[in-house]
Amino acid sequence: MKTRFSILIMGLATFFLLGSAKPTFFPEDTAVVINKIKIEITGLSTVGKYNCSNTFPIKDTVYVNSVKKNAFNTDIKMSNFDCGNKIMTKDLQGTIKVKKFPNSTVSISEIKRDGKNYKCRLNFYITDKTLKYKDFVLYNTDDKIQGTLNLKFSDIELEAPVKMAGLIKVKDDIVINFSLYKN
Repeated sequence: MKTRFSILIMGLATFFLLGSAKPTFFPEDTAVVINKIKIEITGLSTVGKYNCSNTFPIKDTVYVNSVKKNAFNTDIKMSNFDCGNKIMTKDLQGTIKVKKFPNSTVSISEIKRDGKNYKCRLNFYITDKTLKYKDFVLYNTDDKIQGTLNLKFSDIELEAPVKMAGLIKVKDDIVINFSLYKN
């Protein structure tokens, strides 16, 4: 009887000791502090490449592999894009209907580690369309997390600009690069 009682006490002590230990098979939460966003839209036309960008400060923290705050949402003011040329900037703003749709929204959620990088769910709202991507890869470097969207103007039901009676045509394919700069 004394032996059974001793085994019971030792078993309970072991249970409480191990029960308070943090399991090692669950991934750890990682906090990523974002302080700036840069978005670039690049493409080709019959006269060469174009690059329009928008950089703005933002303060936010995202927790990877967590239920605390495993999402990142931001509004992008479309009138703040600069193409390095007033005419091209005005053309971009006209193409994406800036007066009717002044803001776009990027929503990144369900962020999980994938080796050195991250995978997430990305929703990109532009004009009146939402593009949804599951298992979108975000590449991780020392100073930023970056992703690339390859799409077409026609994907968001827009027409690529044509100027000077068809002499200058913008290709339908566009690339959107976005970088979330870390602290």
